[in-house]
Amino acid sequence: MRHVVKIDKNWYFTGFDGARTSVQLPHTWNAKDGQDGGNDYKRGTCVYDVEVACPEYKENERVYLQFHGVNSSAEVILNDTVVCTHDGGYSTFRCDVTDVLKETNALTVKVDNSVNDRIYPQKADFTFYGGIYRDVDFLVVSDEHFDLDYYGGNGVVYTTEVKGKDADVHVLSYVNEKAENCVVKVELLDSENHLVASSEGKDVTLHIENVHLWDGLEDPYLYQLKATLLKEGTVVDEVSLQCGVRTFYFSPEDGFHLNGRSYPLHGVSRHQDFKGIGNAISKENHDLDMELIKEVGANTIRLAHYQHDQYYYDLCDREGMIVWAEIPYISEHLAHGNENTISQMKELIVQNHHHPSIVTWGVSNEITISGARYRKQMLENHHVLNDLVHEMDPTRPTTLACYAMCHPFHPVSKITDLVGWNLYLGWYVPGLFLNDLWISFYHWMYPKRCLCYSEYGAEGMPNLHSRKPKRGDNSEEYHSKYHEFMLECFKRHPYMWAHYYWNMFDFAADARNQGGEPGMNHKGLISFDRKTKKDAFYLYKAYWNKKEEFVYLAGKRYEKRSEAQPTITVYSNLNEVSLYNNGKLIGTQKGEHVFKFKVTLEAENHLVAKAGTYSDEGVIYKVDKEPSEYRLAKGDSSNWM
Repeated sequence: MRHVVKIDKNWYFTGFDGARTSVQLPHTWNAKDGQDGGNDYKRGTCVYDVEVACPEYKENERVYLQFHGVNSSAEVILNDTVVCTHDGGYSTFRCDVTDVLKETNALTVKVDNSVNDRIYPQKADFTFYGGIYRDVDFLVVSDEHFDLDYYGGNGVVYTTEVKGKDADVHVLSYVNEKAENCVVKVELLDSENHLVASSEGKDVTLHIENVHLWDGLEDPYLYQLKATLLKEGTVVDEVSLQCGVRTFYFSPEDGFHLNGRSYPLHGVSRHQDFKGIGNAISKENHDLDMELIKEVGANTIRLAHYQHDQYYYDLCDREGMIVWAEIPYISEHLAHGNENTISQMKELIVQNHHHPSIVTWGVSNEITISGARYRKQMLENHHVLNDLVHEMDPTRPTTLACYAMCHPFHPVSKITDLVGWNLYLGWYVPGLFLNDLWISFYHWMYPKRCLCYSEYGAEGMPNLHSRKPKRGDNSEEYHSKYHEFMLECFKRHPYMWAHYYWNMFDFAADARNQGGEPGMNHKGLISFDRKTKKDAFYLYKAYWNKKEEFVYLAGKRYEKRSEAQPTITVYSNLNEVSLYNNGKLIGTQKGEHVFKFKVTLEAENHLVAKAGTYSDEGVIYKVDKEPSEYRLAKGDSSNWM
């Protein structure tokens, strides 16, 4: 039977200065310089090496070396032999190293994240961290095993078909050449490990009576699909997958449908980095992100702008999140990058086809940002990718995200089955009302196209405040004002198939200099270190989270105010809120989500918001002049381009 031996300790890293230091995987060399601004983080080739004992294996077994994420190119050398190379920083790749192994092995990995014209991404609003930032391990398997050599997949693919109260699970198994005469036994187990159905063969259909559907947040029920390889009656290999059965479709009239009912999608996008860690994050980091996304009440996640850790897709399956998965074909079409887009798309689909959470494959993001350069080649490549996805997975539609300056009639916007737009109307350009006009115009022009907002947002700094918040001031107040408008805007356009807020968390973009903290995109609902929930987080929670009752007093960080009668905002998912100042009732309001009270300030004001049995409080002070630190310094606001 197969087993995994992790290779995470006793590595050495040789960086640009030639120094060789001890590190533990996962690791990135850009954890600090990729987050401090200046667009000068180290990009190039660095070397990892380790001396590792040979894993235990038998004469009739093979040993694979398996990498789960190396950004962005890797040359793997084992005992002075180049055993594999890989281009693409976000997917699993592996190679059979059995014939090169010794009792003690010298493993060297040359990792390159340098600028080039053939590997994506090269131009985008986030840091391209270099390093071996996910796990590395030996995978020991029998000579006869499920295929491990096809784009990092596991050799088992399933599709489901719901038939009334029942369902069929069609399972295709792929084995290596030595296993062609072996028998494949396929079993489907319920969540309590009871056998539901079984069959033998490499191409089988399992029937489920009274199927229990995977039903999003409400009931993310998962079966277990187990494929066993038998040689003369003896088990030699086994693959186990989470299996979710569901139906879905997208309508240009009323959006997304799950299991036959309308299921409006409202969610966030997510990058895979943390403050001081970069993208070399742990399972605990992944778990925390999911916990916070669940708390805000999102039911869908756009996992941008590349393939994420397999662990996180598994989390999305278990928690019932609907997922948009995509490749990093982004911002500009590279002169020699077509082959890389195809290989990354194949890896994304092959490695993630089995996840019920994924409902669409994204082929590109803001690809027209560099204008008309390579326009013909770019359009041709999009058609190739779109056809490839339909061929590899006819069960899921394709999508892409268009840049704001990509006009609604652009041919690239008409290639995929679905379309999204990254629009920051009210932030990068004035006029929040333009969002309503643009959405209505597009739907009028293309009533049969399924439209979503794939990105929208505004910078928001918890330390910046304004009594008259306006576009560009980076204040927490404008951040909230913007989102109060946008959430009501989306209610006015229920035909949109989704809206994805950009971004759930602040993230590193070393080319940026905004909000007084260079190297960061501050559009997140939560700070980069995950410690500060901005006011807008609770606004979204009031709209989206129907299960966890709460009340939140906004503006607590805006402690010193010069305005005599400011408006105090309260967010809640309850429908009646009262506000008190220094023990006196200011007022009680009935409504939804957002409650605003005019308060006459005293020198010191102890504010308490109450809704049902819940309360939140803060203290603000009346001052003659507000602190200069509340305002953004001149010159502290430049975009990444």
